[in-house]
Amino acid sequence: MNIESLREYALQKEEVTEGFPFGETTLVFKVKGKVFLLTSLDASPLRFNLKCDPDKAIELREEYPENILPGFHMNKKHWNTVIADGSIKDRLIKEMVDESYRLVNKKKK
Repeated sequence: MNIESLREYALQKEEVTEGFPFGETTLVFKVKGKVFLLTSLDASPLRFNLKCDPDKAIELREEYPENILPGFHMNKKHWNTVIADGSIKDRLIKEMVDESYRLVNKKKK
């Protein structure tokens, strides 16, 4: 997955906005004003942070130890950093984006 397809996928979700609240190289996606996806525009390969259920986060990190890490600059219990170098299928990346969106969206009505 590349930055364009990640951005396109995130923006198709309801009530999603994008912006640069942390500087011009960190693209942030929010739902109802709450962050669910952050990505660095200058990282190669593409890497991004997603919210995740704590138990699922551990499971994913164990299954993909080189590509799914505790969330960089985030609460490591609830956030993962995903390195999209082609080792993880797009389908799984989309599932992780969907979960992050759901987790954040359900908290704020």
